Amino acid sequence: MAGKSGRSINNVPENPVKHMIFSWEGIMVLLFVLVNIFCAWFSEFYNLKSVLRQMPVYLAEIFLMLPMAYILVLGEIDISVGSIVCLSATISCLVSNTGLPFILVILISLLVGTACGAVNGFILTRFQELPPMIVTLATQIIFRGIAEIVLGEGGSVSLTNSDGFKAIGGKVGRVPYILFLVLILAVVAALILGKSTFGRRVYAIGTNRLTAYYSGIHVQKIRMLIYTLMGTFCGLCALFMVSSSYGANTTTGNGFEMDAIAMAVFGGISSTGGKGNLAGGIISAFIIVCLRVGLGQQNLHPQVILLILGLLLICAVALPNVVGEIKKALKVKKNA
Repeated sequence: MAGKSGRSINNVPENPVKHMIFSWEGIMVLLFVLVNIFCAWFSEFYNLKSVLRQMPVYLAEIFLMLPMAYILVLGEIDISVGSIVCLSATISCLVSNTGLPFILVILISLLVGTACGAVNGFILTRFQELPPMIVTLATQIIFRGIAEIVLGEGGSVSLTNSDGFKAIGGKVGRVPYILFLVLILAVVAALILGKSTFGRRVYAIGTNRLTAYYSGIHVQKIRMLIYTLMGTFCGLCALFMVSSSYGANTTTGNGFEMDAIAMAVFGGISSTGGKGNLAGGIISAFIIVCLRVGLGQQNLHPQVILLILGLLLICAVALPNVVGEIKKALKVKKNA
C-alpha cells in the first residue's frame, strides 16, 4: 500500500486484543486461572474462604517483590532483604514489648529497614565497581548477625504487647487489611514504573547505564533511592510478618529474597535489566500465593513446594528463548 508521498506503508498495527491475549501478562492470567482450578481439584478444602484466611502469611512477601522488580530492571539484585526483614521484625517486637505507642513501633520498624537499605545503596553508589550480589551477600550476613546478637541465647522473641499487631492483622469481613494494602501499593508501583518519567529512567539505566548517565539521568541517585525504598518495604513486610507470628526469631525472613526474585522473574521481569512489566510480576505473585495455599492444605512437604516453584521459575526463564527459537525456525522455513 502506498501513501500520498509514494512511500510504502507496511507497518500494520497489531490487533490490541490479540496482543493482550498473547502477551506475557495474558499468559499469566490464564495460568492464574489454571492454578486455581488445579488447587481446587488437588485440595477439597481449597476455596475463596480458605484462601483469604491463609494468604496473609504469604502476602507480606509481595511487598518485597515490588521494589525488587525495580532493582532487577536496573540490572542488579538485592539478596539481603530476608535479613533486613529479620532485623526489622526483631527490633519491632522488642520495642513493642516496652509499651511504646504502636505508631512509634511502625515508624521504628520502617526506619530500621530504611537504614539497612540506605547502607546497601550507599556502598553500591559510593563504590560503583563492587557487584551488587557480593555487596548484598555481605550485608545479608551482617544484618542477620546483628539480629542474632540482639535476640541473644534464646534466638527468638515473643510479643507481650500485641494489640497493635492484632489491629493491622485484622479484616474487613473476610478480606484481610494486608490484601488492600498490597493491591494499592502494587498499582502505584506499576504505574510509576510503567507510566512515569522516573520509570523510563529506571529502564534506561537497566538498558545501558553509561548511555543513561551521558543523557543526563542521575544514575547513582536513582540507584540509592531504589535500594533505600527496598529497605523501607522490608520494614513494612516485617510488621505484617510479626502480626501473623506474634514474634521473631533467627529464621524470620529466610529465603524471602529468592521468593521476591522468583515472583518478579516469573512475571516477566528480565534479570539482565531494562525489560519487563510489573503487572506480570503482580499476577505471578498471586499465582505463587494461591499455589502455596493449595499445596499446603494437603500437608505437602515444604521442600516439594519449593521444588515445584523452582521448576516454574526455570520454565518462565526458558520459555521466551524457546518461543524465540520457534519463531526463528518458522521464519526461516517460510523464507526457504
